[in-house]
Amino acid sequence: MNREKESLKGQPTDTLDASREPSVLILSNLNTAILSLDHELRVRFINQSAENLLQVSSNRSKRALLKDIIPGFADLVPVLFESLQTGQPYTQRQSEITLASGQVMTADLTITPINEGEWPFLLIELHGLDRYLRIDRDAALDDHQEVSHQMMRGLAHEVKNPLGGIRGSAQLLERQLDSEELREYTRIIIEETDRLTSLVDRMLGPTQLPDPKPTNVHELLERIRRLILMEDHNVTIRQDYDPSIPELSVDPELLHQALLNVARNGLQSMDKTPDPTLVFRTRVERQLTVGNQRHRHVLRIDIADNGSGIPDEIKDHLFYPMISGRAGGTGLGLPLVFAVIKQHRGSIEFDSKPGDTTFHIFIPLEEPS
Repeated sequence: MNREKESLKGQPTDTLDASREPSVLILSNLNTAILSLDHELRVRFINQSAENLLQVSSNRSKRALLKDIIPGFADLVPVLFESLQTGQPYTQRQSEITLASGQVMTADLTITPINEGEWPFLLIELHGLDRYLRIDRDAALDDHQEVSHQMMRGLAHEVKNPLGGIRGSAQLLERQLDSEELREYTRIIIEETDRLTSLVDRMLGPTQLPDPKPTNVHELLERIRRLILMEDHNVTIRQDYDPSIPELSVDPELLHQALLNVARNGLQSMDKTPDPTLVFRTRVERQLTVGNQRHRHVLRIDIADNGSGIPDEIKDHLFYPMISGRAGGTGLGLPLVFAVIKQHRGSIEFDSKPGDTTFHIFIPLEEPS
C-alpha cells in the first residue's frame, strides 16, 4: 500500500475549473459542504459552504494538502489513501474535526472515490452537526431545568415553613431569657435558619423578571474586572473586545451577576495556577442558532481561564443544581447563570481541559419580536 501511495506522488495535479467541469457551478451553490481532493490529497475544489464550515478560503486552500489547512483531517489520511486505492467509499458519523483556529467541529463525513481520467480523486461531503447538537442539548437541558425547578419549588415550600416556625420560636424564647449566654444560643438558631432560608431561595434561581435597558456589555465586563482584581491582586485579566458591538437590551444587574459568577468560578479554579490569567473576549456571531431559533447577529462573550479545568465526571451535568467540582461549593452559581442567560433568550456553553477553560455566552442582538 505504501509503494502504491508513493507511486502516486509527483504526478501532475489539476484543479477543478468551470471550463473542464460543467458541474462546478452546481457544486458551488450547494448548501452541503463539498471538497474535492486529488491523488496526493491536495484540494482541487472547495465550495462556498465548505469554506464557511471549515473556516478556510478557496484561494488559501487550493492545491494545498488537506491536513495542512485542516489539522483534524491528519488522522484520516490513511483512510483517504485507502479509499483512493481500493475505490471503496467511506462514511463516518459525528466525526470531530479540529479546524485551523483550534475549534472542534462535529460533522457527518462521506468520502467517495471517483475514477475518472488518468488519476482517481476524492469527493468529500460534510454535513455540520453543531447546530443540531446544540438544539438537542439546549432542549434537554431546558427540560431538566424545568423539572428541577418544579422539584425545588416543592422542596422550598416544605423546608421554609418549618424554618419559619423555628425562627419564630427562637425569637419568642430569646425574649424570655435573662441570661446573655443563653440568648447567644437563640441568636445562633435565628442566624442559621436565615442562612438555610437564603440557601433555599438561591436554589430557586432568580426571582425577578429582567428589566431590559440599553447596556454596553464592555462597561459590564470592566466593572467585573475591577471587582475581580480587588478580590485577587495576583490574577492577570486580558481584554479582547470587539469595539463595533452596539448596546444591547438586557437587564444590566442580572447579567452582571451572571458574568461575575462565571468569572469567580474561573478565579477559584486557578488557586494552584502559577500565573493565573482570565481573558474577557467579545465577538459577533452571524447566522447562529440559539435555542431553536436562528438569529442574524448574536453577541458572544467568552470568559476563559488557565485553571485546573472542569472534571470530566460533571461536564454533562454542570448546569444542574447542586453539582460542583469544588470542595465546599454549593453548585448553585452556574444554574443561576444558566437561568439568567435563558431569561435573555441566550445560551451558554463551555470547552474545558486542564489549563484552558472557556465559557461561551450567546445573547441575540436583535430585539425580541
